[in-house]
Amino acid sequence: MSPDISYAAGGVAILAPSVPLGGVSAEAYCAALAEAVRRALADPSVNALVHAITGDLLADAAGLSQPAGSAALSALIDRIEDAPKPVIAALVGPAASGGLALALACHARVAAADARFGFPEVKLGLMPAGRATQYLPRLVGVENALTLAATGNLVGAAEAREMGLVDTVSAGDVVEAACALAQSAAGSAMRRTRDLAAQQAADTVYAAFASKHARQLRGLDAPKAAIAAVRAAAELPLEQGLRLEQESQRALAGGPQHKALLHARQAERAAAVAAGMEDVPARTITTTAVIGSGTMGSGIAIALLSAGLPVTLFERDPAALERGVAHIGKVLAGNVRAGRMSAEAADAALAALAPTTDMAKLASVDLVIEAAYETMAVKQDIFGALDKVAKPGAILASNTSYLDLDQIAAATTRPQDVIGLHFFSPANVMKLLEIVRGAATSPEVIVTAFALAQRLRKIAVLSGNAWGFIGNRMLAVRRREAESMAAEGASPAQVDGVIERFGLAMGPFRVGDLAGLDLGWSAETSTGATIRERLCEAGRRGQKTGAGFYDYDEARKPSPSDAVLEIIAGFARDNGIVQRPFTDDEVLDRLLWPMVDEGARILAEGIAQRESDIDAVWLNGYGWPVWTGGPMFHARQTGFAEVVRRLEAMGRIPSAALVALADGESEPV
Repeated sequence: MSPDISYAAGGVAILAPSVPLGGVSAEAYCAALAEAVRRALADPSVNALVHAITGDLLADAAGLSQPAGSAALSALIDRIEDAPKPVIAALVGPAASGGLALALACHARVAAADARFGFPEVKLGLMPAGRATQYLPRLVGVENALTLAATGNLVGAAEAREMGLVDTVSAGDVVEAACALAQSAAGSAMRRTRDLAAQQAADTVYAAFASKHARQLRGLDAPKAAIAAVRAAAELPLEQGLRLEQESQRALAGGPQHKALLHARQAERAAAVAAGMEDVPARTITTTAVIGSGTMGSGIAIALLSAGLPVTLFERDPAALERGVAHIGKVLAGNVRAGRMSAEAADAALAALAPTTDMAKLASVDLVIEAAYETMAVKQDIFGALDKVAKPGAILASNTSYLDLDQIAAATTRPQDVIGLHFFSPANVMKLLEIVRGAATSPEVIVTAFALAQRLRKIAVLSGNAWGFIGNRMLAVRRREAESMAAEGASPAQVDGVIERFGLAMGPFRVGDLAGLDLGWSAETSTGATIRERLCEAGRRGQKTGAGFYDYDEARKPSPSDAVLEIIAGFARDNGIVQRPFTDDEVLDRLLWPMVDEGARILAEGIAQRESDIDAVWLNGYGWPVWTGGPMFHARQTGFAEVVRRLEAMGRIPSAALVALADGESEPV
């Protein structure tokens, strides 16, 4: 386990790790590294030491789950900093977390031109340790330290050099450049990071940072702790700042958010595997087509084009096709302005777009994704026509969000090639892709869909064929509960406020207004049988009409509506519903636990492969607060037996599936 030591000209010893990342614990590796540093510096022939660093040398097998503020790490940093000979960090590749913390303790840093640096552990509910929060402000100033310590974002070598994180960027051999610097530094006084004066910053700097990153950092404990530690570095003696860093790190490592965030990452990784299909080959996808040029179809086309796939965009209506092409061009131009893609990449994407009103032009493509109107008749008509046009072996995918995939596939003579690819709007932005398998869908087609998701940088989750699949099936339960509570006396503003304080960006009533309350509604068939129908009959159809469950001003800012409360009260009277006040705890229970009960059914029916897949869907497609780990993880932490008790307390009969989870609190699957 001892790190390798080699020797270069000029009395320079080179220290490099000799174990694969994750092969040993952080504690054991720190001790071995400290001993190697001692031996190298004790050698009278050695004038300086170069420490080759890449990755996170302190990550253990669980991936950042072990706090890096250990006594062994502290002793290692002391040994490096107090060395009587120069210790130079050669950052031969990306350096993150513990690896970068060690580099900060070295007397100078040389980086490869393509290296990137940062502390991504904050995204797992931890904060930079190994004195990083105290040393960063001394090297790069408070504003840069806040960005590095609290966002988890990585910076490139050029930016790192500009802010003072590294001393030199080498386009050639980094270790050779570090050896040259070590030789020139031999015999001179060492600059210890701990001795540098921490720069001061006004209160406005911290406030501005928090405001700028409010959306990214909302609800998370680790960034707040990192900000407090950076501020301590600027305002307190070093020893007090170090104590705060270590105490905060221990609290976070043992806290619920780290566990939840680690689960969320593991859930995404688990979802990317279709169980039992690990050895199934994927089909080759080089050409694609999208049917439908509306919001969803054009978004899917942008996602495909941005991944380097040519797209034939089919739309029967020439005017609608023209609008879709214009929208695609507008979005790509916006991506260029925002720096998300180069002008050359945007031009190449537009050049790879082939709009057409002739379905025969889809005959040669490898994959067709239908994104037409959400009715079975429309989709069956399209798939029947595709069956006659598409080449043998082409994958025929539907973007349906609720409908029976097997009925859609029945319109073809090749149900084995039909699959559901449920993108979330906007499809070029949202991370989730529900892959829906039909009864006859080929394993090859499923594996190919997962490969496509990876190419599109989507989080893919496999779902069985059921109404609403995983996400929308549970969403329908939440919507039903929300509207029932409104009829029973909880105002839309109270219901939305409760779930928004829980961590979702928008409550169910604001979501309804945003989508439009008249989706699937028509004046000719409306009977006032639901609150939504009565609102639509009153002309309150959502944000687009300036009124829905809320009133909206010119900036579409919502405010509670007395008129809506009167409509709801009338609906309750007509249906014999006695209204009453609700506590916020009652509202939250009604919104959460029936959803979890439905999730248990989905799992028991085999619609979801594993419990964590349900969490991955809600975290990536519906804005579920990541710091709770997802609805099923949150329920498991609460205790499934407690969830059963609360459902029974609200007069519900929990499903046998949920009761089975509660019996013995079985391990997640």
